[in-house]
Amino acid sequence: MSSPLTNATPGAGATLTVRIIKSFEFRTERSLVLHAVDLGATTVGALKEMAREAVSTQPGWKAYRNIQLDTLKLYTKAHGAKTTNLIINLDHDDWIFEDDSKTLLECGFENETEVSFFNRELYEQFKAHPETRWEG
Repeated sequence: MSSPLTNATPGAGATLTVRIIKSFEFRTERSLVLHAVDLGATTVGALKEMAREAVSTQPGWKAYRNIQLDTLKLYTKAHGAKTTNLIINLDHDDWIFEDDSKTLLECGFENETEVSFFNRELYEQFKAHPETRWEG
């Protein structure tokens, strides 16, 4: 009898949530849930392409298609603490995945890992002035 995938035994059946961020200031993001991701075979670069492909082809993503998505950063792992900032964790720049050739497993991904996918330039601007705005 096979056991279900747990966070301690990552494999080919991992579920990941990619938080596609359109605007830091307006806290505009939408989650893309990917199922059956092979953490040992999928690279950071491949995950970026999977997310870009979904945004460019799946219905409901039209408002996100004009964003140049280029950076992945860890948001949280299953059962881990979440940031108090609702759009992105501004600390821990060491959680940015810089090497597109590393596998997700090498980067410490587990089942139910949640990452943010965004434009690095917009992130740096928001980090310098982390103010949120609301339409009114």
